[in-house]
Amino acid sequence: MMELEEHFEDKPEGPISAAIIAGGIGALALGVVTTLAEANETIKGWLELSKDVGPLSGKTIFAVVAWLVAWALLHSTMRTTRYETRRAFAIAMVLIVLGVIGTFPMFFQLFTGG
Repeated sequence: MMELEEHFEDKPEGPISAAIIAGGIGALALGVVTTLAEANETIKGWLELSKDVGPLSGKTIFAVVAWLVAWALLHSTMRTTRYETRRAFAIAMVLIVLGVIGTFPMFFQLFTGG
C-alpha cells in the first residue's frame, strides 16, 4: 500500500499574533479609559458621546478604535514574521488582565478619593 504524504506550507504566524495582541491592547484601552473617566470629570464629560448611554459610549468606542488601530499597525509590521503565538497569547493575557482590573470600582476608586 502506498502512503500519501501531505505537505503543508509553513506560514508566518505574525498576522495571527498581531490579532491576538491587538485584542489585549483593546482590553487595556478600555480599562485605562474607564479609570481615567472615573478619576477626572473633564475626561468623563468628553467621553459622553450619547446622553442616553453616558460616558460608556465614549469608553467603548475609544477601546474599539484602539483595538482596530493596534491590529492594523501590528498586522502591517508582523505580517511576514514568524512570531510565536504562545508568546502573543501570554502578552495578550497580561494586557487583558490589566484592562479588566481597570474596570473594577475597587481599582479606579483609588484614583477618585472615594
